Amino acid sequence: MAKIDDMALFVHVVKTGGLAAAGRKLGLSPASMTARINQLEKRYGTRLLTRNTRSISLTDVGERFYAGCLRVIEEVENTENMLQESQDTLRGHLRISATSDFGRQYVAPALAEFSSIHPDVSPHLMLTDSLINIIDEGVDIAFRFGNLPDSNLISRPLAKNRRVLCASPDYIKSYGLPQHPKELLKHRCLILERSGQPLNEWYFEINNKRQLIKVAPHLSCSDGEVIRHWAVQGHGIAFKSLIDIRKDLSNNKLVLLLDEYVRGFNHSDTEVVGVQAIYSSRQYLPMQVKVFLTYFEQWLNSKSVNV
Repeated sequence: MAKIDDMALFVHVVKTGGLAAAGRKLGLSPASMTARINQLEKRYGTRLLTRNTRSISLTDVGERFYAGCLRVIEEVENTENMLQESQDTLRGHLRISATSDFGRQYVAPALAEFSSIHPDVSPHLMLTDSLINIIDEGVDIAFRFGNLPDSNLISRPLAKNRRVLCASPDYIKSYGLPQHPKELLKHRCLILERSGQPLNEWYFEINNKRQLIKVAPHLSCSDGEVIRHWAVQGHGIAFKSLIDIRKDLSNNKLVLLLDEYVRGFNHSDTEVVGVQAIYSSRQYLPMQVKVFLTYFEQWLNSKSVNV
């Protein structure tokens, strides 16, 4: 095996936290992974990893080797990117992640148009409302609401947004219009579920203070688009991003509720919910990634999605 391949394998092991996990990503058996690491340590005559049945940790030499591997791999990627930039035709893989509702309404059609313009680019769109590790998943760009705390990632704002409470006119006709956030405790609430946990703690600004209302789920789902459809069909009240329901508002399929209480909270510095492009903090992005990011930002602006 080439040294660069061994370096890339070693980086995978460290980032995933184990030989088995890295092997699953690379399509290699645990035995093959163990043999490769043993060969790597034998080549340099030193132990790079401390291993037990449950975890791994870097030795002091392993820490320095890992940092060096990252620099070498980055330089190789930068060189490949510079070669690609000299070509007239974009090519290569483009792996995108987005939230379910936003992804279907905005990213999917934009990606299809981009693919028609650049047929040698191989795109893949992953839709999930769960939080993912974009490095471990091999994702080039993730579109999410709000900033991510991981300092190893870059967050690029694309469009303004805010959280809103909404329901259909039919629901309001059947169950009444809530006048205060506390009245939500008696209403049918539609709850997004993430990693098995219901996101049923809704925040409002009441008497100039941030207050939590823990609502009871009437229906819950891990897919944000399903939540929106349930709201449109009159099954309950949903907390959604305004950018996701703007078309339903314009078509009078949904109306805003308690907006004076929600809007005040959204103006807080602690509530950042704009659309962000999240990507790895490498110095150079692959050309197809860079071009799509610019294309999608312009595509969003052409749709006048800022709210």
